[in-house]
Amino acid sequence: MAVRQAWPVHADLPPRREPGARPAAGPRGRPPALPWVLAGTVVFLAAAAVLVLEIVALRLIAPYVGVTLQTNTAVIGAALGAIALGAWTGGRLADRTDPGRLLGPLLLLGAGLTMLVVPLVRWAGEATRGSADASAVLLLAMAAVFAPAALLSAVTPMVVKTQLTDLGETGTVVGRLSGIGTLGGILATFATGFLLVAALPSTVIVLGVGVAVGILGVVVLAHRGRRRAADGARLPAAGLALLPVSAALLVAAPRACDVETAYHCARVVADPDRPTGRTLVLDTLRHSYVDLADPGHLEFEYVRAIASLADVFRPAGAPVAALHVGGGGATLPRYLEATRPGGRGLVLEIDGGVVELDRSRLGLRTGPSLDVRVGDARTGLAALPGAEWDLVIGDAFGGVAVPWHLTTRETAGQVRRVLGPGGIYAMNVIDYPPDRFARAEIATLRAVFGHVALMAAPVTVAGTGGGNHVLLASTEPLPLDALARRLAERGPWVVAGEAETVRFAGTARVLTDDYAPVDQLVTQ
Repeated sequence: MAVRQAWPVHADLPPRREPGARPAAGPRGRPPALPWVLAGTVVFLAAAAVLVLEIVALRLIAPYVGVTLQTNTAVIGAALGAIALGAWTGGRLADRTDPGRLLGPLLLLGAGLTMLVVPLVRWAGEATRGSADASAVLLLAMAAVFAPAALLSAVTPMVVKTQLTDLGETGTVVGRLSGIGTLGGILATFATGFLLVAALPSTVIVLGVGVAVGILGVVVLAHRGRRRAADGARLPAAGLALLPVSAALLVAAPRACDVETAYHCARVVADPDRPTGRTLVLDTLRHSYVDLADPGHLEFEYVRAIASLADVFRPAGAPVAALHVGGGGATLPRYLEATRPGGRGLVLEIDGGVVELDRSRLGLRTGPSLDVRVGDARTGLAALPGAEWDLVIGDAFGGVAVPWHLTTRETAGQVRRVLGPGGIYAMNVIDYPPDRFARAEIATLRAVFGHVALMAAPVTVAGTGGGNHVLLASTEPLPLDALARRLAERGPWVVAGEAETVRFAGTARVLTDDYAPVDQLVTQ
């Protein structure tokens, strides 16, 4: 005999509403736990805070591990993991307790954890400084974003539960609050990337987010207005207790930089052995060395190598028109201005903060013979007229890697377009055996220019050591003999002939706008 399954009936579920019927006040006549304006504000701000943290996190960890594809990936992955865990956990808690009672304490605790981010990253960064492996990158990314983002991501499902008073409006409530949260994330992304980062230090942005979330938590608690159970009271107390703790840790935490620019954490370090010597440090790398009194003093070997090329590829004393892709401390522009009077120079530098630091701390002076344009070098190249430069020097870096869009065949084509007859492109790259990126860049330049050669330390040319590689490219034969003699006068570097450079490149693949995995090719 067939038996009909008797499904249990839950008395606390609201009755099904017929189409067109007036919605009920809610289960057992209860209205939504929060006014809709406050509920929407809570969801909007919680989602916005997570996105602000995600964007600023990259800037917080860059001084310790650089800005690479791996650091971007780690931050995005940590943020997405936090969002997933927070949403999942927040939904489960909302089904097992009164979410209205938890919202205020949760926001206060999230505020406290947000304010802990900066000192936590600084201490963890100092502990991992000098290590750029995946574990260090992931550790710093998690420290920068995971805990507060997970906590704040639990807010939305809890608010949904507090506002869900009629199962017939489930889709409307979930969709409305999800849309508000998404809008908060979108606006926070644009505001942070276009406005906040340019106007405020990262520390101020993060602390401001913490304060805003904390104020909202107090508002939610005040709205509840009734006495909380003992376990609920512990959460706001914990959140408030984190505020003085985070402030104390922030004061004690080591500072990673003197100046925070739009792209870098920058420091200018005095040379104890040379009173007028200054080193520009961007994030984790020494980018430039400048002698304030002597532009002819060149500290770095790769800079001496490029200067040697500039010395020999035109007659001594003849003016040179030089385009610099990447400015750093403007060491080479100053050198050419001093050794090639009557010439002109143009620096394409993406970071206006670095340019200001060059002016205020490194003695940069611009005028008729030297100009600086702030902006991306790729778009800057495209805007220049053709065939007007004798020398193009590529020295742009994001971490240890050249920004990928400056490494491709298409970029090399732009460089060839702006070079005049007999002009030379000198490109500085960093790589280590097996030199996959350096070999690929040589292959890329050979696809555009007829003549390509390599300058480097002897062990680098032999493939047994690594560091800076200076690649030379031209449509006409390169002055390799004169260059080799000048290099020998300046130090241990050597120049590899064109045939030897071809053998060095081997069967490396040409880099294009469609395929340029530079960060993966660079071996540290």
